[in-house]
Amino acid sequence: MTAETTTAGALPARPIAAADFTDESTYRATRLPVELASTLIPDAYTSPEFFAIERERVFATEWVAAGFAADVDRPGACVVADIAGRSIIVTRNRHGELRGFHNVCRHRATRLLGQDAREVGPRGRIRCPYHNWTYDTDGTCLGTPLFEGSDVPAGQETIFDTSVAKGFDRADYGLLPVAVDTWGPFVFVNLSPAPAPLAAQLGDLPRRFADYALDNWVPRRRRTYEVAANYKLVGENFMEYYHLPWVHPELNQVSKFSDHYRWQGPGMYTGMCTTPVSRNTEAGGWDGLPAFSALNGTDADSGRFVWLFPSTALVVLPNHAFVLLNQPVAADRTVETAVLLTHPESADDPEAEESLDQLEKFWDLVNRQDLEIVEKVQQGIGNPAYRGGRMCFRFEEPLHRFQNMVIDKMLGKDRVPEGDDHTMTRMFPDPA
Repeated sequence: MTAETTTAGALPARPIAAADFTDESTYRATRLPVELASTLIPDAYTSPEFFAIERERVFATEWVAAGFAADVDRPGACVVADIAGRSIIVTRNRHGELRGFHNVCRHRATRLLGQDAREVGPRGRIRCPYHNWTYDTDGTCLGTPLFEGSDVPAGQETIFDTSVAKGFDRADYGLLPVAVDTWGPFVFVNLSPAPAPLAAQLGDLPRRFADYALDNWVPRRRRTYEVAANYKLVGENFMEYYHLPWVHPELNQVSKFSDHYRWQGPGMYTGMCTTPVSRNTEAGGWDGLPAFSALNGTDADSGRFVWLFPSTALVVLPNHAFVLLNQPVAADRTVETAVLLTHPESADDPEAEESLDQLEKFWDLVNRQDLEIVEKVQQGIGNPAYRGGRMCFRFEEPLHRFQNMVIDKMLGKDRVPEGDDHTMTRMFPDPA
């Protein structure tokens, strides 16, 4: 072992050998109760070896948000997503049933659809651009190749006939399937051959968000950001508000530091909320679109902030939602897609576009402030002198929860964390 193990809370020396990334003792300082714990080892954010193991043990085993159900709302519509370094196609078959496949031709492994594809192809068929092997949206191989629309002279098709090939049956060469499911506005993918149900990972979130009818919320605006930082730093920044007064002076006026609560139950997520949501200032805010009329009680005046393990941020306010889909590209690089969604009552609002412009501008300001600071953290965490730091108990419990989820997966453990005793846990004492 290269990690120091002389005391219960000792921080490992740097660097750590790759074999130690799957050893429980490496994480002993983060496994302590949150009031005594230190942060996850710095190598978890900088090491290519850690990243390679994490990709297989976290992203290749969990349900990962790959896109939006609204983007696959009809047969032949599709989303192409990168999950754990694999390109995945999500589509609907001719019966409207959701299907997922590895984006790989069964002939010689050509990538079938480009990253920006929104339809599988004419007549709902997926054609390989190399040798025109063709599949339907159930994954069945239709032809090897299919000759429709080709320049092969009539009568010469038999030269390509695979039916006479020894030991070959195209029925055995359909697309390689991937598990898919939906919740709320999302489409999820799981690369495991026999995954646990998505519901087990979501925990109590469907119940907590039941009144929002999130299944009907749709994407309206999208932006992509290249982030020179590990995806976990993006997430850890999202799941705490300790930094608000110093990093987000504009946001701090509409999501006040003292109005925050922890908001999490059992499930593979971290959660917090701000209530009440303050009104816009000259710098902007979250007002504009009308609120969803079905909301009552605290839902009608709260912002819900949830990090869906492993890599998706979901913010739901009474009048809109904001999502960050984070794709880890390397230990120190993340591609982030930011998406604004609206509830169905906004569809016919003649002033919606102006309101969306304002919301997009405000979220872009907040997000750029976040990305600037997490890139600074990435720069600092790469310094070998830094071996980890102490948690700040009151505001960083969600980080401790998240980091222990990562550790569990690195060790091959399946554990869904429990939640707080109360629906909302206030972070500040009640005023006298």
